[in-house]
Amino acid sequence: MKRYILIFGLVLGTILCANMVYMVNLCYTNPDFSGNELMGYAAMVLIFSLIFFGVRNYRNKELGGHISFGQAFKTGAFIALIGSTMYVFVWLFYYYLFVPDYLDIYIKHVLKEVAQTDTAALAAKTKEMEEFKEMYKSPLYVTLITYTEVLPVGLIVALVSALILKRKNKAEVYL
Repeated sequence: MKRYILIFGLVLGTILCANMVYMVNLCYTNPDFSGNELMGYAAMVLIFSLIFFGVRNYRNKELGGHISFGQAFKTGAFIALIGSTMYVFVWLFYYYLFVPDYLDIYIKHVLKEVAQTDTAALAAKTKEMEEFKEMYKSPLYVTLITYTEVLPVGLIVALVSALILKRKNKAEVYL
């Protein structure tokens, strides 16, 4: 199991990190800093679909085609954890070394969007974003926030994969 978790987790993490760097650079080169969160999460789900293939390979090649829901979920969750951890480490290095002004640009964009739609909420949003910026000074907070971006998506994909791929041994069914 460790071999499949490591291989698929590293591949997933590499693709996830490349996607993140590409998306951040896309935001920097886009004067309106406009992005599509739906597309971002759709890409993330597509990348996390490697969990399905990792669990399926483990089930078919190591377990003779039979795996319990718990074992399938555990395998998928560990693959998601490895990929998400790579994503967090790359973001930390990328943010602190290459794009330390990312939050300033992002906050300016958010406040511009709020000002265009609801000027009454601008003061509250400004205060909220300043508090977020203050918390983002802590590497621990950055780590936790970054994990919450990706790990839940991976765990949901692991759960769905486990539901689809679980298959009991016929001998166990009749006992």
